[in-house]
Amino acid sequence: MRLKKIAMIVIPAALLFLVFSNTQLDTYLLGEARGNTEVLPASTIRVPVTRTIAWNSNSAYADSLFQSRGREPFRNWSFEDKMDLPRTLLAHLLANKNVPEVNKQIMNLKPWGTYGSKWLFNPKGGYDFSLTALTTILFLFDAKPELLYPETRTHIIEVLLNDEGEGYSEAVPGTLGRIRDSENHILMAQGSKYLKNRYRMLHGNRDARYNNELNGMETGILDKLNELSRIGLYEFNSVPYLGYTLAALLNLEAFGSVKVQKASREVLDYLCFSYALGSYQFKYYPPFRRRYERAKNTSLAKDYQTVMMKTWLSFHPSIKYIDQTGKGESHALIAACMPYRPADEVVSLIFNKSRGYFVKMGHGSSASPEIYSAGQGYLLSAGGVNRGQKSNIVARPVCLFIDDDAGELADVIHINGKGQDFMQWNNTGVYKDFACSNGPVVVPEKFKPVAQNNLWKIYQISDSLHFAVHSGENLGIISVFVNRKPAELADELLKINPDADLLKTTFQFPGGSRISYDVNAPKNKWTITSVDGQLLDRDFDQWPLISGDLNNKKWY
Repeated sequence: MRLKKIAMIVIPAALLFLVFSNTQLDTYLLGEARGNTEVLPASTIRVPVTRTIAWNSNSAYADSLFQSRGREPFRNWSFEDKMDLPRTLLAHLLANKNVPEVNKQIMNLKPWGTYGSKWLFNPKGGYDFSLTALTTILFLFDAKPELLYPETRTHIIEVLLNDEGEGYSEAVPGTLGRIRDSENHILMAQGSKYLKNRYRMLHGNRDARYNNELNGMETGILDKLNELSRIGLYEFNSVPYLGYTLAALLNLEAFGSVKVQKASREVLDYLCFSYALGSYQFKYYPPFRRRYERAKNTSLAKDYQTVMMKTWLSFHPSIKYIDQTGKGESHALIAACMPYRPADEVVSLIFNKSRGYFVKMGHGSSASPEIYSAGQGYLLSAGGVNRGQKSNIVARPVCLFIDDDAGELADVIHINGKGQDFMQWNNTGVYKDFACSNGPVVVPEKFKPVAQNNLWKIYQISDSLHFAVHSGENLGIISVFVNRKPAELADELLKINPDADLLKTTFQFPGGSRISYDVNAPKNKWTITSVDGQLLDRDFDQWPLISGDLNNKKWY
């Protein structure tokens, strides 16, 4: 009995010691981030970086945005205004409106909280949302005393930017350094601290504690940026946090040291390339991590990377102005006033899929991959897979995007997966010109079959582009064809895929590949199992950041 009592004390104590002596385990169990020791295989596709576009210095959209946001009234400084108030002040300065009032408002401000995630022992967390925009204001208007008065600038640097010096940290405040914070908070908080130190040094303060090369801040920032370039974002495609991650990266790319600028640009280039591969004419519906409540959003263009990409392209010398809408204007504002612009091939790829490609993007352990197949006039987008409640991953339908003006999920051909709960889906079933899942294909009313038989319906997108659909309660298949006659295609598909039971596991392209799949695959396996009898690497936890087949080798 005594031994049993001792065991009841010792074993839980040992478990507690194991947890709280291991930051990786603490972060996994209690945080919203990952450990930074993960290693992925090297990407087989290199991110394009060539820039030859002569971007305009102004855009009609940016000017209208500055003017409209510059008319917004000021509000009291509070947690609810952690993003909007500093960006409203920025807009007024960019529009050269109400300059005395803006400076007075800034002079009256005091820090309302602390940096890092908000929780029980950091109840006023989230101030880094404000720090990021205040840092932008400081650097953009430092040399414009007619807009940012000297005393206002001093108030920002001495009072509002309330963290400086040494001590790079990725921990959530109040956790004794045991739990790593999320990427957006790390980049906003530590990036703002780094840039404040840099500002001090650039303005003649030689105190060693502000020297980022000596105090550990430069090393910490570079390590984080290099990690993101090597294994990507844990908060991939995050709604809403990617917008704030991008804002922090834009600050570092614009105002950091040469090394930090380069490293930040590499991350931004990777994110923009990923977006270009996964979108078509700004239609974008990838799986994402954080937050579950955003799963209800059915818009194809309301994510903040789309907002920023549209904003950047409003400066393009030949692309027609693209309207912006909704709450994303605060993110568009940051994109519009910062110097970063995407690489040439990224811009082209958003609109032009004519060369065709098949790409897979890994996001590491316990995550969801992104898988895309594209060609002239279309993009097949895999919906990904949830990896359990704690994964915070929203799986999306498999979607077929085409050259049209679709703006909502209901406007595009898609496969939801079995049932209504996205947390039960494995929508990774995309291969070259092919997609499948264990739910029926949803075809909007605007599409009418031009040929059909008992297993297949053929839909025409253009003179040269058709797609074939097989749809049942527990199986949906979409395959894409170019330069085929619809009636002949329907007959040929039926001839070589005549057995509905066999279609549950295998599809044969006319004159092409034989694809095998498991539409009820476990959540840690790619739905596609083999091609022409050749087994595939289905362990997407170990996939490289970007791999696959891009036909145009000059991109890399």
